[in-house]
Amino acid sequence: MLKNLLGRLKSQKGMSGVLVALLLVVVGVGLVAGVNTYLQGKKNDIQNKASEKINTALNG
Repeated sequence: MLKNLLGRLKSQKGMSGVLVALLLVVVGVGLVAGVNTYLQGKKNDIQNKASEKINTALNG
């Protein structure tokens, strides 16, 4: 994957093409990290709510 990225950067014409390619990489990595964080938080919420319901059903 890194070889492909370096190849794309080298094939870009001028500095603006390199900057656009790097910007797209940064945006992509940020998007993946943000979605991962969001999904982890929601997973924890669901697990906590399920545990509460189970405990309520067993004790009540």
